[in-house]
Amino acid sequence: MAKSKLVKANKKIAEAAHSGFRKMSDTVTGVRQRIADGFVDQYLTEEGESVSDAHARLQREREERRKEHAEREDAKRKELEQRHHDK
Repeated sequence: MAKSKLVKANKKIAEAAHSGFRKMSDTVTGVRQRIADGFVDQYLTEEGESVSDAHARLQREREERRKEHAEREDAKRKELEQRHHDK
């Protein structure tokens, strides 16, 4: 019987902690998104572009830069391997 009461109490505490964490996490995420949207709207949107369009464009540009960087790093690695192999 004592274990049952402890299990119930622990479960209730865990649910309350999880609920509090979820609420705090949602609040922080929402605030961060509003700040990001405001920054994009003020500084990064192009003429006639909406904030969501700007976010999508920025994401595409970021992916292109990552791909180009990976290709350059791969080329450098291959060149170094070739130099090492030629010695």
